[in-house]
Formats: sequence, structure tokens, C-alpha cells
Amino acid sequence: MSYPNKPSRPAAPRRRFTRRKGCRFCGDKTLKIDYKEIRTLRYFVSERGKIVPRRISGNCAIHQRKVTEAIKRARNIALLPFTSAHNVD
Repeated sequence: MSYPNKPSRPAAPRRRFTRRKGCRFCGDKTLKIDYKEIRTLRYFVSERGKIVPRRISGNCAIHQRKVTEAIKRARNIALLPFTSAHNVD
């Protein structure tokens, strides 16, 4: 039943759903998260030295926690930098 004097609401913008990235560690069981494997951990650190969040990296919660712990351990023994080296003029 329609009402002739009822004001209509503006249509909500449609959300675009993108396909979620799968966790690379769940997909490939041979990959290990280790603080000594810097090449693997570099993917999860931004240019500024920040740890990339789950929604960007595509990791599941369990593996994101393990990656974060490995990055922090690698930083403590100077395998990874805490921040990026940038020139201050």
C-alpha cells in the first residue's frame, strides 16, 4: 500500500563488495611465521615502519597476532627497524 503524501527517503549509496583476501598462512601450510625470516615479515610492515592491519594484509586473526609478535621480536634484536630512516632537512 502506498501513501501519496509520505516523503520518500533518498536512496542509500550502494556498497561495493570486494573479494576478501585469504590468509596466506592458512592457504599455504608450508609457510612459517618466524622472526628470523625478514623477507616474509617485510610484506607486513609499511614504508614508515608500521605494522600493516589485518584488513589490508588479509591475514586471519590468529596469524596476524603471530606476525605482529614476530615483527616485534625482529625489531628488538635489530633485524627490522622501528621506523623508517628519512632525511630531516
